[in-house]
Amino acid sequence: MSAPLLSLSLADEAATMRLAEDLAAKLAPGDVIALEGDLGAGKTTLARALIRAIADDAALEVPSPTFTLVQTYPGRVAIAHFDLYRISEPDELEEIGFDEAIETGAVLVEWPERAAGRLPEDALIIRLAIAGEGRRADLFGGAGWADRLARTIAIRSWLDQAGFPGATRRHLAGDASGRSYERIGGADGIRAVLMDARDRLPGPPVWDGRSYDEVAHRATTVAPFVAMNEGLRAAGISAPALLATDIPSGLLLLEDFGDDFIIHDGEPDPKRWRVAAELLATLHAVPRLDVLPLPGGGSYQIPAFDRDAFLIEVDLMPRWYAREYAGLVLSEVAEESYAAIWTALHARLQASEQSWLLRDYHSPNLLWLPERDGIRRIGVLDHQDAMIGAAAYDVAALAQDVRITLSPAFEADVVAAYVAAREAAGPFDRDAFSVAYAISGAQRTTKVLGGFARLATAFGKPQYLRHIPRVRAYLRRNLAHEVLSDLALWYDRHLPLDE
Repeated sequence: MSAPLLSLSLADEAATMRLAEDLAAKLAPGDVIALEGDLGAGKTTLARALIRAIADDAALEVPSPTFTLVQTYPGRVAIAHFDLYRISEPDELEEIGFDEAIETGAVLVEWPERAAGRLPEDALIIRLAIAGEGRRADLFGGAGWADRLARTIAIRSWLDQAGFPGATRRHLAGDASGRSYERIGGADGIRAVLMDARDRLPGPPVWDGRSYDEVAHRATTVAPFVAMNEGLRAAGISAPALLATDIPSGLLLLEDFGDDFIIHDGEPDPKRWRVAAELLATLHAVPRLDVLPLPGGGSYQIPAFDRDAFLIEVDLMPRWYAREYAGLVLSEVAEESYAAIWTALHARLQASEQSWLLRDYHSPNLLWLPERDGIRRIGVLDHQDAMIGAAAYDVAALAQDVRITLSPAFEADVVAAYVAAREAAGPFDRDAFSVAYAISGAQRTTKVLGGFARLATAFGKPQYLRHIPRVRAYLRRNLAHEVLSDLALWYDRHLPLDE
């Protein structure tokens, strides 16, 4: 075997458990971790700690699978714990569901040498040995593990330096951009949220020699998040406090807003949605800067929602929804007329009121903070892709939430709350807002339909397909506005939005 990717000295049981948490934070479906070592080397301690971290249950009973051969545990990644000591032939792995477990989740293996070469080539092998009064861990792995191990150990070191020594780590969420989040628990009971968002390299050219991220102004570093976050806080909005930052490394430690979202008991809460609408009204009621300072010096220019950004997003519809989801290849004439219609709509939208456009102002990013007052009861996350654009856009994102179905009456109530708050603050043009709202809603739902089809077909994430009927229904609502009559006719002719 080649040299280890990583060698660690584990002074005590707590250090072994921290290693388990560091591994659990980055564990993904399809991963196989094999534990080697003599009796007393710490295999059981490591296995139990890893399983409990994945399940987020420190008291979870984790019996040894010596006699049952395998125990399975639910969690953010289903994990199967195999003990191969009692198998006599590697072929028995098929009988106990070893390959199936890898296909459906992650696998933790003790006595992997009994598998006689049946482990995947990219398995992570952890060799534990007694070293004085502690333990030594040598980690060997296939493709991808070197980077993951280096990152998770670096995060542990950074947390120690940021005032969270020996912290607990629990995977919290991931998103379509590749960012991941962890809930961090300190010894004093203080909680925080870690954002792990290393710089992304621009993808291949797709639009006039530029990548999608470049054209659509999507953040590839954490600097936009930091700048917008502090801008929102300065405006009196509940964005999370920055507890520690390492912008070059893409690491942020944020205030933990908890788990109470504006969805309550699985249903949209009218009161919470209205407060979220009133927050937008407050944000839009006064002019906002387009250049924001960065901590430690420098500044960030908020990009404009320009024509190319607008068009590349709606271009996802013919490329992915039509072709990959609906099985339709549009004619050159159809695509040219589609682009011409959207170009005209963008010009119309540019004439509307402009403000900070937070982009993903919807239920997954809005938390309820009942201990605060007024609009500060809404905690705002995930604003790194903000732009300067039509103020109506975020109202449409809120009232046409792509993750949960909002009825036409509910949508109307949310919009009415926004309009009432704007009118209470000063002069407000309802008609102009109505036009901008319809265009923004149609553009966003069109983009989302194409984007979800792309995630499902190109990235193997079929779970996004379940949202398509809902988003399609929102698009049909928007198309009822007279400003979108040409677009509605185009869909009727070329890409019917049937149920």
